[in-house]
Amino acid sequence: MMESDGDPSFVEQVAVSLQRKWQHILDRSTVYVGLRWVIFVVMLGLYALRVFYINGWFIVTYGLGIYLLNNFIGFLSPQMDPESEGPLLPTNEREEYRPFARRLPEFKFWYQCAKATWVAFGMTFFDFFDVPVYWPILLLYFISLFVLTMKRQIRHMIKHRYVPWSNGKAKYAGGGEKRMAAKFKTRKNVLLGVMVCSLDK
Repeated sequence: MMESDGDPSFVEQVAVSLQRKWQHILDRSTVYVGLRWVIFVVMLGLYALRVFYINGWFIVTYGLGIYLLNNFIGFLSPQMDPESEGPLLPTNEREEYRPFARRLPEFKFWYQCAKATWVAFGMTFFDFFDVPVYWPILLLYFISLFVLTMKRQIRHMIKHRYVPWSNGKAKYAGGGEKRMAAKFKTRKNVLLGVMVCSLDK
């Protein structure tokens, strides 16, 4: 029995169904931030153990490290460049509160890192990707690249006076002047009382 041109095939229906279920799982996992990052650290640890055990695929590991570093920089960077868009965060208490908006949100950062780790883990099963290379040179190059990149990012944060996280809107207790006046009045009453007592003596 042939299907009409407008109807999706069985394979397409299964693919769409699996994609919806996977998206549903991802949507439900957004609130479990700590658990998601624990899973990622475990995945990264398994990958490191496999690379150490098989003693190869160092170029894949280097590529994974560069990709994770690039995502990390996107996670630390503001959504809009302060040099071209102006200040992102208020510089004094009177300005309107604006939370830090990342170029790469936390969930996308985690998801892309997790996907890259699984892809790299799968590549270690194919000899085609095991390019012979002297791994200490790659390690030194990655460390120097990491240090230079983070130094530039920290200088950018210091220059534009922002931190890559938001603790929520600052809550200022109302009636500050009234409380100060009440404290002053209380201290004044205490001082008057002491003076009266000393005069009575």
